[in-house]
Amino acid sequence: MNAREMKDRLREGIAERAGLRARVRALEAEVQENRQLNRRIAELTDVVAELLIPLEERDTKRVDEVLERYRKGL
Repeated sequence: MNAREMKDRLREGIAERAGLRARVRALEAEVQENRQLNRRIAELTDVVAELLIPLEERDTKRVDEVLERYRKGL
């Protein structure tokens, strides 16, 4: 392998690493977004669970409290 070929391979390796770094940053951002969505789903699940019992018992005051707390959290 001559010097020119080595230089070309080195440039390709550097470009490939830069591409991988960019991809890792994009994946990290997507993971963070996924975490936020999962947290939101968990919060909504909690609200639904809190509402099911008061609704069954016809406790409208408790339903209103849960909904108000949920709305404040938005």
